[in-house]
Amino acid sequence: MHVLGCLNRGAGEERREQVVDRVVDRLAREGRVGVVRYDATIADGAHEALTVGGDVTYGLGADGDWTASGTGMTVGDAIDALAPDCDYAVVTGVPDLQYPVIAVGGDADDRDDVLATVDRAGELDEDALVTALEERDPHETLDSLVARVKRAPEAELSGAIATFTGRVRAKDDPDDARTEFLEFEKYDGVADGRMATIEAELEARDGVLAVELHHRTGVVRDGEDIVFVVVLAGHRDEAFRAVEDGINRLKDEVPLFKKEVTVDDEYWVHERS
Repeated sequence: MHVLGCLNRGAGEERREQVVDRVVDRLAREGRVGVVRYDATIADGAHEALTVGGDVTYGLGADGDWTASGTGMTVGDAIDALAPDCDYAVVTGVPDLQYPVIAVGGDADDRDDVLATVDRAGELDEDALVTALEERDPHETLDSLVARVKRAPEAELSGAIATFTGRVRAKDDPDDARTEFLEFEKYDGVADGRMATIEAELEARDGVLAVELHHRTGVVRDGEDIVFVVVLAGHRDEAFRAVEDGINRLKDEVPLFKKEVTVDDEYWVHERS
């Protein structure tokens, strides 16, 4: 799922929402679109709730449309919840969103991930925006990758799904300095191709029906997920073997560069090896 933010740079809420509506309509021609609108007034009770009571409430329509209201959900939680079923997510009201953005009403020179800057909806080059967005890394979760392999053409032959999730470990030993975050960069044009090759070679094995590999780039904080391997197979033995080989080959063969930042120091890991 590709995530796009919309920043208000002084254009006013009405013009920002017009841009959002236009973007959502254009992306809907490519796939399913989810929208996350952050509103700080929800926290103080000024926002009208969907219904009264309950931690999470869904309003479901006969055609499968839905709305939701609830407590205890972050913007990240909402994006994760959309990932299994949506091809795109558009997020508004979050100025520090760590995804590509459109700036409405003024420049956003403080960011290097601005895909477009417009004053009003009519100025937007929609096709160029879609192209630029799809060139960026997608947002994936374990649930979104599992959902994808379940849609594989040979899914009816499967009796097993095996997964591996790698996370940011805070410490190797109790006395170590705590890791605050890792930062990953990939060798553009090579890393993605190498992962695709590994997926294809694992899928060529007898009994392996679908494989998904995903490694995050950018900043990944203590306790967050870094890498996923998901295998759909006829039986558990083939699934387990493919998962183990998948993560080992990804670590050995895919050109990714890791910077570690602890409470005391920061360094590129290859410089310490």
